[in-house]
Order: sequence, then C-alpha cells, then structure tokens
Amino acid sequence: MLRAAGVGLGDEVVVPAFGNVEVAEAVAMAGALPVFADIDPVTYCLDASAVEAAVTPRTAAVVVVHRFGRPADIARMHGVGQRHGLLVLEQGESEAPYDEIAQRRERAAYLDAKLRGVWTPDGGDGHTYQQYVVRVPGNGRPDRDAFARAVRARGVECRVPVKTPVHRLPEFRRCVSLPETERAADETLALPVDAALTKRDMQRIVGACNALGGLLQPAF
Repeated sequence: MLRAAGVGLGDEVVVPAFGNVEVAEAVAMAGALPVFADIDPVTYCLDASAVEAAVTPRTAAVVVVHRFGRPADIARMHGVGQRHGLLVLEQGESEAPYDEIAQRRERAAYLDAKLRGVWTPDGGDGHTYQQYVVRVPGNGRPDRDAFARAVRARGVECRVPVKTPVHRLPEFRRCVSLPETERAADETLALPVDAALTKRDMQRIVGACNALGGLLQPAF
C-alpha cells in the first residue's frame, strides 16, 4: 500500500512503537524511514497529538494500528492527515464472529467487576476484547513480571503483550521520548478472556490475581 501510494526513499512514515514491528519493517522495505510516535494510554493506539508533533516536511504517511480489540481514534487521525497532506493507513485485527465477541465482552465485564489491585481496560468505543489487557502498576519493583510469574504458578495463563517496544530494538533504535509507550510496555499484562472459558475458569483467574494484591499499589 505504501509503495502503491508512491511512498519511498526520503519519505518518513509515522508508526507506533508499542508492538507491531512488522509495520516498521514494511516502512523500511518500502525505502522510507519509520518515525515513532507515542500512544494513547487508554486505547494503546497512536495518539493523534503525538503524531502531529512528529510530522516533518518529509512525512508522507501514518500507519494506524488498532490494538487488543479497541479501535484507534481514526477520525482525529484523518484530521491530522488532511491538515498535513498525509496518507493515513490502518492495520486492523481479524474480526471474530459476533457471538464470540459477545461472550468475550461478558467475560471481560466479569473481570472488570471482580479484579482488585490492577487497572482494568476501558471498554469504550466498541471494544471487542481480542485481548483483555490490564495494567499492573509499578512502585520501583518489576511488579508486572512478578505478578505474571505468580499468576502462572497458580495455573492461570497470561502473557506480556509487548515485551520490547520497537524503538528499543537494535534494528530500529531511536533516541526518542515515548513515555506512554514505555510505561505500557512495563505494566501491561493480557489475561485470558476467551469465549471457551467456563465460570469456574473465570473464578480461578480472579482468585489467582486477587490473591496477589500485596504485590501492588492500590489501583485508583
């Protein structure tokens, strides 16, 4: 899509650093330079203000990635594109059947109501919960990682969705300030929310997580 639009050598393309290394790789393969902008801490998608701040005379495009089932603010992003004459591309996520999404939302609502000591995801704007991503707030210790190890020890699968932001990887290393991206990479953890989970499974997830409240600061 970038090549078809004439994006190439000498151009810059604004992309997220919170995961999706394949997006930065695609920009580089087109001959352009990936420029990293910060994310919105609620949606984990590119922040429109951060994108606008990253625009230079060489910026040709923006690649917006929808994350975890929560869509980016694409209307604001198109506004940035119109003001600066930029191509705005979207990378979506595979869509699950409606009944599966409804079941995920039901399980997410249960976790929202029962979990303590973690920050639960904001369910606005049609969240489909491709992943149920909480934040484990840090207080100077690697709380997210300790939390994940302890939850796994109690038989609950969980995963760190983004272990290393793209701007920290050797092939794309940049000296750039992305505080929300850094914070999200250090604090986020994906808990199970699959449609196949039973009520007993959900209770086990909640029990395992809530038993670890002593690791955490209170979540407000």
